[in-house]
Amino acid sequence: MLEKLKDNFKGYFSNGPKAAFIVILFSLCFAVTIINAKKTIVVVIDGKSTQITTFRSNLSKVLRDGNIEISSKDKITPKIEATIQNGDKIFIKRAVDVAVDVDGKKIKIKSAESNISEMLKAEKITLNDKDKISPSKDKVLQNGIKISIIRVAAKIEAKIENLDFETVTKNDNNLEKGITKTIQDGSVGSKTLSFNVSYENGKEISRNLVTETITQNPVTKIVAVGTLGVVNSNRGDKLYYTNNIKVKATAYSSNYSSTGKNPGDYAFGITSTGTRAKRTSSGFSSIAVDPRVIPLGTKVYVQGYGCAIAEDIGGAIKGNSIDVYFDSDSEALNWGVKLISVYILK
Repeated sequence: MLEKLKDNFKGYFSNGPKAAFIVILFSLCFAVTIINAKKTIVVVIDGKSTQITTFRSNLSKVLRDGNIEISSKDKITPKIEATIQNGDKIFIKRAVDVAVDVDGKKIKIKSAESNISEMLKAEKITLNDKDKISPSKDKVLQNGIKISIIRVAAKIEAKIENLDFETVTKNDNNLEKGITKTIQDGSVGSKTLSFNVSYENGKEISRNLVTETITQNPVTKIVAVGTLGVVNSNRGDKLYYTNNIKVKATAYSSNYSSTGKNPGDYAFGITSTGTRAKRTSSGFSSIAVDPRVIPLGTKVYVQGYGCAIAEDIGGAIKGNSIDVYFDSDSEALNWGVKLISVYILK
């Protein structure tokens, strides 16, 4: 037993240098491993550099060990899941606070994009070609920046307007003066107006007429206006006249004193129109006129005399003058000379 222990002891010491070598080799390998595992990296945060020495290879763990927090909106290059090597540079861009006024809402955003345009794209805020934005889209994002977006829209809008009808009056010598009669009813028309309308955030800011089209023409209203005058005859009849004139009225008879003819003479008592001169209370008596003023055959009402017809002419009857007929010289003389109205009957 003693001999056996002795042999083992001798064997142990005979292998000593070999064991020492193994221990030294292991230590060297461990040291090399430690040296190789040690890394120095540079973390650049918003342009400011910081060195970190680490034995980690996973970027997220390195940053965590370095008490560097990354928010979901921060931008980091390379990606947070990356494996790092000694001497690597890590770039971090911190998200800043951005306020966006758009579509009636005030939105608070955190963004690490480089400018407004990229921020809008990242946040899926789209702009139309005509939309207005302030500041401009190429403005660099800064903490606390306020962005205003005005939605601009243009539409073609149609509007229908009524067209008022005109009222036309026409004199009617078949109606008594002061009486009106609608001959044709009027009706409104319509027109379509097309406008180019601009809106900003839903509020109209301009409206410009583009086209104007008449879709229905109005119908003119036609009204007849009576022009007939009314005079009451000495018989109490209502007589309608188209005109009245002031005349100097004298009187004549068929006798020689007025016509230069005696009973039995050719054309005694015959007017220039071939009728026999007459004075009647129930019909139309004869009068002499100037045909240039009152055409022959015209029926009139002579103030203070009665109804008459222009059947005769006289050498002394010129212009606004008439000669009323009586059956006797005495009646003619009794009439004398008067300034009266003569009504031209319809």
